[in-house]
Amino acid sequence: MHGHDLSPIIARIKHSGKQRVAYVRSLKKNLVAFALLKLHKHHQQEILDALTIDEIEHLLHFLDPDEATHLLHSVSAHRRNAIVSRLTKELREKVEFLLKFSPESAAGIMNVDYIEVPKTIGRIKLAALIKEHIDRTGRPPTVLAVENGILLGEFPIHKLLQKRTGHIEDALLPLPNIHYNEAQEEVIRMFRKNRNRKVAVLDDDQSILGVIHANDVIRTLDRQSTKELYEIAGVKTIEHVFGSAWEKVKYRYAWLIINLFTAFLAAWVVSLFQNTINAYVLLAAYMPVVAGMGGNAATQTLVVITRGIALKEIELKNAWPALVNEVTGGVMNGLIIGVIVAIAATVFNSDPLLGVVVAFAVLINFIVAGVFGTLIPLYLKSRGIDPASSATVFITTATDCIGFLAFLGLASLILV
Repeated sequence: MHGHDLSPIIARIKHSGKQRVAYVRSLKKNLVAFALLKLHKHHQQEILDALTIDEIEHLLHFLDPDEATHLLHSVSAHRRNAIVSRLTKELREKVEFLLKFSPESAAGIMNVDYIEVPKTIGRIKLAALIKEHIDRTGRPPTVLAVENGILLGEFPIHKLLQKRTGHIEDALLPLPNIHYNEAQEEVIRMFRKNRNRKVAVLDDDQSILGVIHANDVIRTLDRQSTKELYEIAGVKTIEHVFGSAWEKVKYRYAWLIINLFTAFLAAWVVSLFQNTINAYVLLAAYMPVVAGMGGNAATQTLVVITRGIALKEIELKNAWPALVNEVTGGVMNGLIIGVIVAIAATVFNSDPLLGVVVAFAVLINFIVAGVFGTLIPLYLKSRGIDPASSATVFITTATDCIGFLAFLGLASLILV
C-alpha cells in the first residue's frame, strides 16, 4: 500500500472542509491509515478526534508499529491508552515500547522490524528466522549480527541471496549507530553525511533498540521543512490553509504588530531625508527596489543558516567561514544586480548618477543581508531563542533601515 498513489485521496481530504470526516469514513480503512500518515498534524488530529476508538484501532492494524505510534502521538493520552489496550498482542507490545520514547528523539522515528543473530549463524537457520518474521509481520526484517548482545553489523538480505556459498560472515557489513536519546536533527545529519540506508539505535548499555531507515528520515525531513517554512514566515505550524478567519488573526497578529514597529523605524529613517526626496522625486520610485532586494537576499541567507543550525553544522563559535562566504557572495550578487539596476536607471530615466547611487545602495544592502542573515540567527540560537521564528523580524529591520540610510545618504551626497 505504501506504493499506492494516494495523492487524489489526500487532496480530497484536504479540500473537503466540513465533509472531511464523512469522506474519510467512506474510504477503505487501509487507505485511511496510509493517507493519515501523509497529512499535516492539524488534519491528523481533526480526523482522529472525530473517529471512534474502534475505528482508530481498526486502521492501526494496517500500519507498521512505528507508523501506528506516530499517529497515536496525535491522540489524547486517555484515548491513546484505550486504543493501545485493544491492539493485537504483538502490535501492542511494540507500540507500547515505542511510546516510551520522545517523538523528537532518534528512538521516536525508529522501527522494531529487525532480528538479532550471531555472526556464525547457519544459512538454513537464518532463512528460517527471516521466513518466520515475514509470516508473523508481513515485512522482511533487518538482520543484525551481534556478539554478546553488542552490534557487529548487518547481514543485508540481498547480499545473502547473492552470496549463497562461502562463509556467511563475508556478507556482514558495518552499520552506523546512534544513541536513542539523540535529537532527530543528529539522525538527519548522520544520514546526510554518510548516506547510509539504515542506522541502528542503541540503548545506554549498547544493546539494540531499533533501526532507522532512510524513508523514516525523509518523512522527518518533510515535517521539519514544513515547520521551518511556517516559522520563517511567522506563521504557527498549527494554522491550516483552510483555517477560519479567526485562526488567521490568532496566529499572526503578534508578528504583524512587531513588523509594524519595525516599519515605523524604517519610516523614521526615510523621514530624515525628506528634503532629499522632495528635491529628487525619482528616489521614491527606487526605494522599494533597494529594500526588496536586500530583504530577499537576507531571507536566502537566513534559510541556509537556519538549516545549518537545525542540522548542527554551524554555531556562533565556528561561524567565521560561513560569514565570509555569505558576505563575499553578497558582494558578487550585489555587483551583478547593481549593474543591472544602474543600466535600467540610465535607460529609463536618462540619469547615470541615479543608477550609480541605486547600484551602490543595493551592493551595501546585500553585504548587510549577508552579515545580519548569518549572525542574527546564530546569536539568537546561542541565547536559547528559536531563530526560525524570530530572526526574520530583526534581519528585515536591518536591511530596510540600513538600505534606506545608504540609498538616501548617497543620494544626498551625489544627486542633491
